[in-house]
Amino acid sequence: MEFVQTFPVDLSNEVGYFMAQLPQNAQSVLAAVTTLYHNPNIQEKEKASSWLGEFQRSIFAWETADQLLQLKNDVESIYFAAQTMRTKILYSFPELPPNTRESLKQSLLTHVENFCGQSPAITTQLALAVCDLALQMTEWKHPAETFIQKYSKDTNALPYLLEILTVLPEEVNSRHLRLGANRRTTIMEEMENSAPMVIEVVQACLSTVKDEQILIKIFKCLGSWFYLGVLPGNHVARQNLLEPAFQVLGNAGSSTPLHQAATDCVCSALYVSEDVGRNSDLVQQLFSKTLELKQPYHNAIANEDTDKCINLCRIFTELAESLLEITVNMPGHGFGDLELLDLLLICVSHCQYEVADITFNYWYRLSETLYTFEHENVKQIYGSFIERLIFALVRHCQMEPDQESVLDPSDDFADFRGNAADLVKDAVYIVGATECFVGLFKMLSGESQVGAGGKPPDVTWDVTESILFIMTAIAKNVKSDETAVTPQVLQAIFSLPSTTHMAVRHTSIQLVGELSSWTEKHPDMLDPTLNFLTGALGTKELASVAATSVQYLCEVCQSQMIRHYSSLIQLVQVADDLQVSSDATLGLLKGVANVLSCLPADKAREALMELCRSQVVSLNQTCQAPARQNQGDRQTVNHEPIVWLDRLAIIFRNFSLKRHTDNGSAHPSKPVIEEMWPVFASVLERFQGDNKVVERWCRCVRFAVRCAKKSIMNTLLPPLIMTLANTYKSAPHSCFLYLGSVLVDVYGADRAASELLLQMLESVCPRSFELLNGQDGLVNNPDTVDDLFRLCTRLVEQCASQFLHHKVCPLLLECALVSICLEHRDANMSVTKFLKNLIELNDQNSAASILSTYGEKIVERSLNASLFHLPTYLYPDIAELWWAVMQRDRQSFHAWLDRCLKNLPSDASLATATHMQIVDFFKSISESKQQTDVNYLLRDFCRLYR
Repeated sequence: MEFVQTFPVDLSNEVGYFMAQLPQNAQSVLAAVTTLYHNPNIQEKEKASSWLGEFQRSIFAWETADQLLQLKNDVESIYFAAQTMRTKILYSFPELPPNTRESLKQSLLTHVENFCGQSPAITTQLALAVCDLALQMTEWKHPAETFIQKYSKDTNALPYLLEILTVLPEEVNSRHLRLGANRRTTIMEEMENSAPMVIEVVQACLSTVKDEQILIKIFKCLGSWFYLGVLPGNHVARQNLLEPAFQVLGNAGSSTPLHQAATDCVCSALYVSEDVGRNSDLVQQLFSKTLELKQPYHNAIANEDTDKCINLCRIFTELAESLLEITVNMPGHGFGDLELLDLLLICVSHCQYEVADITFNYWYRLSETLYTFEHENVKQIYGSFIERLIFALVRHCQMEPDQESVLDPSDDFADFRGNAADLVKDAVYIVGATECFVGLFKMLSGESQVGAGGKPPDVTWDVTESILFIMTAIAKNVKSDETAVTPQVLQAIFSLPSTTHMAVRHTSIQLVGELSSWTEKHPDMLDPTLNFLTGALGTKELASVAATSVQYLCEVCQSQMIRHYSSLIQLVQVADDLQVSSDATLGLLKGVANVLSCLPADKAREALMELCRSQVVSLNQTCQAPARQNQGDRQTVNHEPIVWLDRLAIIFRNFSLKRHTDNGSAHPSKPVIEEMWPVFASVLERFQGDNKVVERWCRCVRFAVRCAKKSIMNTLLPPLIMTLANTYKSAPHSCFLYLGSVLVDVYGADRAASELLLQMLESVCPRSFELLNGQDGLVNNPDTVDDLFRLCTRLVEQCASQFLHHKVCPLLLECALVSICLEHRDANMSVTKFLKNLIELNDQNSAASILSTYGEKIVERSLNASLFHLPTYLYPDIAELWWAVMQRDRQSFHAWLDRCLKNLPSDASLATATHMQIVDFFKSISESKQQTDVNYLLRDFCRLYR
């Protein structure tokens, strides 16, 4: 490596002279760092950054980083050296010769000491470096004790001692450190043995330290050890180690950073307290101390200190989550004290919705856990709490009184309202959706409150809207036989004057849509509902939500909506003029397509033609329009082909004729699709270079094919296959391969069609292999891998014999074996499914032939991929592949696996399994009786290498 220095080395001072004595690598790094931070030339900065990145990956970086840390030239170079040292230890530890590790350890310990007064960023990088080294150095025993013995005697060293003791537990489970389960087990044992010494240090510090910054570091350190789960909980309780943290939390004068640190510490302790049996003393202390924080919470409210309220709410919620199982199984007894729910409801009633939001996960979990319990008991015990929760959320969901229009969907408050609505949907069953709906209506009408003179008070627009919003969340679950309140609600909404606040009208329309299931059972309400919604479509701010509500009516009341199908088609045609949003228009098309599916075949054909024709005309106009000179000058979105392709796709996806039988008669969509094809072909020809347009094109054709099925096989399949094959050569979009797999799925069982489809496969393979064989081809083209092997899998399913005898089959098998290590969920799943389907072929001779040729490679590549490349969520697919091999030829599988295991790396400094563990794994796999056993065994074995 060579970096041309921009600035000459100044030898006029002592530092410059020392720099002149540095090796060339160190001088080049200093020059590059100077350029990166101080050169105004952007190109030179980028060049320097690229060079430094390359240098960090080189083997020379070890020594150079150490030299720069000794030089102490400037903050930038020191930070770069510290970061480089940490990066090298983290990712390149095997480069380090074993005989140099001890000297590196001593050097790092010295650097940590020397830079204690420097930037916290430098201190943190060095702490991370020395901790990562300690965790990987098997010869370094009990590193926590080493740090304590070296730094605890010097009071000036306390800040970085606490920094290191904080970082060390955090790094144990770092996903970047490939320690392996054996090494992690050893480390956890050592950390557990060192925990009493850490407790002593923390206790000594807490008794003497008054400096707030050090106190914050102490709480962070203690929280880190709690979170790792190695502190003896009952011993901590007996030593009252958490007392200072609770004192800080109870003190209204505590600073925000200190209060935050104490909160994090207590939450870490609560996190590990779910094991009540093991930590009974600690849980008891946490339980009693947390309940005592009720008054400090009220004090924080009185002082309008939202930060402290949030912190205390976190503690209440963490305690409640830790004791959830006890609360559900022993409500009102011991740790199941329902006062905890009262505490959470106090938090929910806070004026700031951010505080209430913290508790949501607990309420989700509680409602999910209680779902399997006997309903009446659940309602009796928890009903009042859920009622209070829902009515508190009504208050929180109120908009500001000065809000002039509909809430912006991207607003944080809109997100909160969405979460609140989801929570109400999940929890309302405890009190009963219908009962809650009725209660909210009484609240809306003022019946539940008494104003001056004994009359119901006037309900302001913001309160009305909020109540309607929560009613909308539960409307789908209102019983159809509820006739006392729901008709009144609908009639009141239909009677809203045009002067009503826009937000109230907007939410009212949403509520009408959500009541579609109720409306279906009361058909006399359908026409008034449609009249109301079509009237709302004329208002710009309400057009989209009204269209969405019409969609819901179409989907739920399909048979009743048939008589309105002509009006619905006309409505779609003017949707853009009414300024209905793109998403709402797609939803409306979905609903209308569902209604057309209920028509007789002849009427359905005419209606579908009319519905699609306007979209096709617009699509054709887009295709025929002259190309824009300036691609950055984007016109309205309706001039893009994507809009019309998406609309046609949603129509074909949801048009599924209810009265049509596949008895040889043409499907109603056949003439529609055949009329569209010339336009489709011209769109692809023009936009084949635009990946986004091509993806939508393929999606639209896919749904059209699924809709028409075999009725278009003779007329459209040949030109479609030819178009795909020819276009793929010049524009290899992976979606073409996906569309090909759909064609195989629909037409592959037909002999003549399968020949055409195999010709298509042969045509696309060379270009696909060219992409995948390039530099980083697999990593850069995972979609191609995914869709190519999905196509192959469908061919195996539909026409296996023809596929296996095709000349591209061996090439595809070799490609699959290489691709099995790809760290991409969908691509890897497609590869393993392809191999599994080949192994499971009904033709035993073909399957046996594939196994004899590729079986050992499949086992070897899949094992190595699992150990060193794949994320854990892909293990079940590998296990499924192994099980298929075992079912076909268990004896050969055992022989192949045995040879693969013997070739695994055995270097003790790496994450490896012991010989005994390998033997046990092989024996257990050999004796496994079902696929899930293989999955669990593979998962546990891979942990030894992670």
